[in-house]
Amino acid sequence: MKIKKRYIFLPCTAILLLFMWINNTSLFCDSSGEYSFLAHRGLAQNFDVSEVEWDTNTAAIIDEPQHPYLENTLESMEIAFAYNAQCVELDIQLTKDGYLAIFHDYDLSMRTDGKGSVSDWTMEEPKRLDVGYGYTADGGETYPFRGKGVGVMPELQEVLDAFPDKELLIHMNHGDVKTAEALWTYLQNMSDERLQQIAVYGNDEGLDYLREQYANIRVLSAERLKKALLKYELLGWTGYIPNEIQNMEIHIPIKYAKFLWRWPKKFVARMASVNTKVVVVEGNGKWSEGFDTKESLENIPEGYSGYVWTNRIDLVTE
Repeated sequence: MKIKKRYIFLPCTAILLLFMWINNTSLFCDSSGEYSFLAHRGLAQNFDVSEVEWDTNTAAIIDEPQHPYLENTLESMEIAFAYNAQCVELDIQLTKDGYLAIFHDYDLSMRTDGKGSVSDWTMEEPKRLDVGYGYTADGGETYPFRGKGVGVMPELQEVLDAFPDKELLIHMNHGDVKTAEALWTYLQNMSDERLQQIAVYGNDEGLDYLREQYANIRVLSAERLKKALLKYELLGWTGYIPNEIQNMEIHIPIKYAKFLWRWPKKFVARMASVNTKVVVVEGNGKWSEGFDTKESLENIPEGYSGYVWTNRIDLVTE
């Protein structure tokens, strides 16, 4: 009986292992694909990410400027696309009168000559501010962009009009339902083709609302990402793609990506088949570390055809 069981067990094990290998190897995949760049806030000023906490004023710790562009402005987005970024990320906040301003920080005083939350102002008011006012690379000795950012804080419709056929990743900073409702007023009349070029990330409350309006909109939150990747790791070896990982934008630290079933070629292709965009980031994923030098790109595996997050699109594509 033991011999018979062995004769049954060994072939079954071999078949299972062969199934897993065939289902997950990238050996037979086309390795000619090229990756695309996702430019974080367009082309922005650099800072030391190791000094960042959730409430850090990054404008006050920038490196010595190497270019004249300021984050979340039309000019910074234009130059990012000119440097062949496939997608640009931007931040939105709801104003008192229901518009969506393009601005990241929780207090205007961190980067501008204004004070308080964007939600305390009507859209007309922050558009008069100087978004370059607070930038300093030497602890406040000098302010190289002061006076150069007056009147350039965009409203979301300006961005949509300026880049009608470009991919955008929209960050709802507060992510509440009110912000999501306002965002949907901008998106609701778009074609399916245009909506496929837009993804949204933030808190689940607002994302749930957007999904109720349009089931296939690509979304991302930390909680959604954890659940989706956990279920994929449990079941992905079978070839099954869980619902939780469909219609998403997933951001994966490059050092962890190698543990995903079918990484990189088959994984990216499988995600694309369920309307999910794959983006690799540097670091551990806690902060917005990007591939910001030519040397850092050497960590991107051959055949990877997803997106690469960068803060310096000018350096990695020139």
